[in-house]
Amino acid sequence: MSRSTRWAVWGAAIGLAAALTTQAPAHWLASAVGQASQQRLLLAQPQGTVWNGSALWVLSDGQPGAPSATALPSRVQWQLSPHIDWAQATLGLRAHIQTACCTVQPLVLDISPLWQGVRVHMHAQTSSWPADWLVGLGAPWNTVQPQGQLQLSTQGLQVHSQVGRLRLTGQAQVQLQHLSTRLSTLRPLGTYRLVVQGGDTMAVTLDTVEGKLQLQGAGQWLNGRLQFKGEASAQPEFEAALSNLLNILGQRRGAKSLMELG
Repeated sequence: MSRSTRWAVWGAAIGLAAALTTQAPAHWLASAVGQASQQRLLLAQPQGTVWNGSALWVLSDGQPGAPSATALPSRVQWQLSPHIDWAQATLGLRAHIQTACCTVQPLVLDISPLWQGVRVHMHAQTSSWPADWLVGLGAPWNTVQPQGQLQLSTQGLQVHSQVGRLRLTGQAQVQLQHLSTRLSTLRPLGTYRLVVQGGDTMAVTLDTVEGKLQLQGAGQWLNGRLQFKGEASAQPEFEAALSNLLNILGQRRGAKSLMELG
C-alpha cells in the first residue's frame, strides 16, 4: 500500500469517526434514556442527532406498551455540548432542554461522570408542567387522575448516582397549583407546596398554600424509600363533600385522615 493510499484510508477512518460522533442519530440517546430510567422516561419519535434533536417526552410505568403512557403536549428540544466543570476538574456535558408547553427559559443541566456513577447539576430555574402528565407512571396516578399545574423551582440542586446509591443536595420545590382529581367533584381542591431538601438524609415536607382540602406532612428518603407521615382534613363547610376522598387518603380519625407511606 502506497503512502498516499494509507493517508487516504486514515483520512476516511477519521472522517467516519467524526461523522459518527457529531451526527449520531437521536434514537441512540432515546435508547440510552429509556434504559437508564427503566423505561419510565421515554423519548418517542426522536428526530435530529444526539447533540441537537427533539422528541416527545413520555412518562410510562415501565411496562411494554403501557396503556397509561402519556406525553407532554409539545415536543422537547435539546442541545448537548462538552462542558468543563472547573470546580470538580472533570469534563462532562451541558444540556439545554426546552419545550413550548412548560419552559419559559431552557432548563440547563451539567452532567459529569463519577467513578461508577454520574452527577447531574440543575441550574436554578422555574418551569411549569401539566399534572395529568403523571398519569403515565401508572398507579396511583392513573387512579387519582390529577389535573392542574406543577410549578417546579430548584436551588443548587445536584443529584449524585454512584454505585447504585442516590444522593441529593440543594433544594427542589414543587407547587401543585389548582389541583383537582376525578375522586372528588370539588374543583379545584387547592394549591399545595412540596419541598425536597437534600443532604445526608433527604427531607420532604408538604403544606397547603390554600384550599378546600388541607394537606400537611413530613418525611425522609431512607434506604431508597420514602417514609412519610401527614394528615388531611377539610375546611368545615366542605367536610361532607370531601368525606369520601378523606377515607381514600388514609385512616380516618374524626375529621382528619392520617396519611402514611413507607
